[in-house]
Amino acid sequence: MLKPKIGFIGIGIMGLPIAKNLLKAGYPLIVFDLNKEALTNLIKEGVKKGESCAHVAQNCDIIITMLPNSPDVQKVVLAEQGILEGVHQGQILIDMSSIAPLVSQSIAKELAKKGVEMLDAPVSGGQEKAQTGTLAIMVGGKEEIFAQCKPLLEVLGKPILVGAIGAGGITKLVNQAIVAVNIAVVAEALLLGKKAGVDPQKIFDAIKGGLAGSQCLTDKAPRMFSGNYDPGFRIKLHVKDLTNVLQTSQALHNAMPLTAQVMEMMQTLMAEGHTDIDHGGLTLFYEKINNLSLKSKDE
Repeated sequence: MLKPKIGFIGIGIMGLPIAKNLLKAGYPLIVFDLNKEALTNLIKEGVKKGESCAHVAQNCDIIITMLPNSPDVQKVVLAEQGILEGVHQGQILIDMSSIAPLVSQSIAKELAKKGVEMLDAPVSGGQEKAQTGTLAIMVGGKEEIFAQCKPLLEVLGKPILVGAIGAGGITKLVNQAIVAVNIAVVAEALLLGKKAGVDPQKIFDAIKGGLAGSQCLTDKAPRMFSGNYDPGFRIKLHVKDLTNVLQTSQALHNAMPLTAQVMEMMQTLMAEGHTDIDHGGLTLFYEKINNLSLKSKDE
């Protein structure tokens, strides 16, 4: 059985490994991105080059977008030479970007006018899990469209249908709030241990298998010990997500004081120029106010 032809738009930190995994799984790809270097590297691996977003949409069965923010997705879909100009009835758009749920719902309505279905399918797991095809994929949309796309999504990770269009985005906002607060308290607590004279590495080894254990602890504590904050997921993108979290919570009159506090910490780091470091760099906020580093002595 022939696999559907995939149009892929957005070859960034997350998009590139996702596209490569689809290619490895035998899906034919036509791709487009403004980043010519990333595009060139993929073309060398056997994908076709799209001339525009509309051209990609004209030449595939399923379109996948992986873009930074709501305005980027709106532009790619709705602007001149955008996806909407190239689509035809029966196609599916899977937006794997992390954007505002209301924007997903609005775009889905425009696509429906041309007989095109949509899933909002943001992911969690960062660059590492994008590379290994083990992402958590939170999907909103119609059950029958999800069933149709599930084999494709399973190449990339574990897809779960959480509700109608927009529900994927809401789930991602919940995820990002939990991740932000979790990273912050990992740094906060490990620094307490170090200030009290206990080796943070040994604390980490002792607690990671217990109730305090989490993926954030496992993934981010080693970064804190090495001081390596090369981006898996950039602080500025987490700030974007928390902006959507807080705007949504405010619209619903839902108090989120812990999330709001971590947002202020991230904004402080952004003001100091740390826009492109990994979000595990929240540690730098705590190290500065406590005048103490989590880095191991031999690093």
